[in-house]
Amino acid sequence: MRSINSLPLKNIVKKPARSFALILTSAFLALSAFGGTVMVMSLSGGLDSLSARLGADIIVTPYAATSQVSYDSVIIQGKPGQFYMDSKNYEEIKTETEGIDKVTAQFYLASAKASCCSSRLQIIGFDPATDFSIQPWVEKSYSNDLGLYDAVVGSNVTPNTDMTVEIYGKTLRVQAVLDKTGTELDSALYVDIDTMKELIRAHNEKNPNQEKTIDPDSVVSSVLIKVADGYDIDDVVADINLHVRQVKAIRTQNMISDVSDSLSGVSATVSVLMVVVWILSAVILAIVFTMIINERKKEFAVLRVLGASRAKLAGLVFCEAALYGFFGSLLGSGLTVLIAALFSPAIENAIGLPFLLPSALVMLIVGAATVALTVAASAVTAAVSAVKISKGSRGRKAKPC
Repeated sequence: MRSINSLPLKNIVKKPARSFALILTSAFLALSAFGGTVMVMSLSGGLDSLSARLGADIIVTPYAATSQVSYDSVIIQGKPGQFYMDSKNYEEIKTETEGIDKVTAQFYLASAKASCCSSRLQIIGFDPATDFSIQPWVEKSYSNDLGLYDAVVGSNVTPNTDMTVEIYGKTLRVQAVLDKTGTELDSALYVDIDTMKELIRAHNEKNPNQEKTIDPDSVVSSVLIKVADGYDIDDVVADINLHVRQVKAIRTQNMISDVSDSLSGVSATVSVLMVVVWILSAVILAIVFTMIINERKKEFAVLRVLGASRAKLAGLVFCEAALYGFFGSLLGSGLTVLIAALFSPAIENAIGLPFLLPSALVMLIVGAATVALTVAASAVTAAVSAVKISKGSRGRKAKPC
C-alpha cells in the first residue's frame, strides 16, 4: 500500500499542466483571502494610527482654507499644501475661549523638490513647549530637544548619506526617523518653530514674485485644541466660530469620520471581491476534480483490482486535493507578502486613504490561517468526487493518505 499512498504526489508531478492549473486556482483562493484580509487590516490600522497621532479634539484653520478641496488632507494626512492666518487669532483663541485644556499652533510649508525626495515635501512646524500632537510621536524616536535646523522625518523620507536634507538652500540635520503611520505624514518633515520661520524666510527669498509674502513672525497655519474635562466639544467649536473672525473650527472626529466612511466603502468592496473569487474558484475546482475523476476511471479500476477499497480511493482524492491547496496557498500567500512589501506605498496613493500594514507576527498568523483555510477548501471541493468513488462502500471511512 505504500506505493498507493504515494500516488497523490506522483499524480501532481506527472501531470504538470493540470497540476499548475489547480495550484494556480488554489493560489487565487489564498491571494484573495490573505490579500483581502491584509487590505482591510491595513486600512483599519491606518485609521487607528491617524486617530492616535492627531490627538486633538478641535482644529482651527483660516476660513479661506476651507474652500480648498484638499485642506483636510493637508491637516489629517499630511499632503503637501500650505495656508496661513494671522497669529492674533491664535492668541485670541487661547485667551478668550473657555473650556480649553491644551492649545498649540502648527505651521505648514509645501517645499519645492528637496534633496531627499523626487516630489514636493510637506514641512510641518510645531512648538515643542505646547505641542501635544506631534511631540509625543517624535519622543518615541528622539527624546532630545530639536535645535535650530534640526529635523525629524517620516518613515518614507530618505536623508542624504550624512543624514541631512537640503531645502531652500538650508541644510537640515535629520535627528530621527519616525514610526510609520500609513499616511502621507510618512513623507513629511518636522521642525520646531524657529527652524520653520527660517525656512519660510528662505522660501520668500526663493520666490520673490509670489502673490503675497509670508511673514513667519505673524502667521500660523492651524490651531489644535484639547478640550478640558466637563466641557462639550461642540460648544467650544460653536464658541470659536461665533467669536473669532476669519477662522473655521472643526471637530476632528468629523474629519476622521469622512476618512472612516471612505475606508468602510473600500473594505466592503474588498470583502465582496473576496467572496466572488472564492465562489468562482470553488466552482472551478469542483468542475476540474469531477473531470479528473471521470478521466481516471480506468486507473481507479486497476487499483480496485489490486485490492484498494473505494474508501481508500476517496482518501487518495482528498490527499491530492489537499496537496494542491497546500502548494497553491503557499504561492498565493507568498505573492501577497511580496505585493504588500513592494507596493504598499503605491496602494496607499491609489486609494488615498491611511494604509498601515500589520506587524510581521500578525501577517504570519493570518498567512498560516490562510494556508489551512485554502487546504480545507480544496479538499472540500473534491468531496463530491470522492463520494462518487466511495459510493456503495457502506460503513467505510476514507483512510488517511
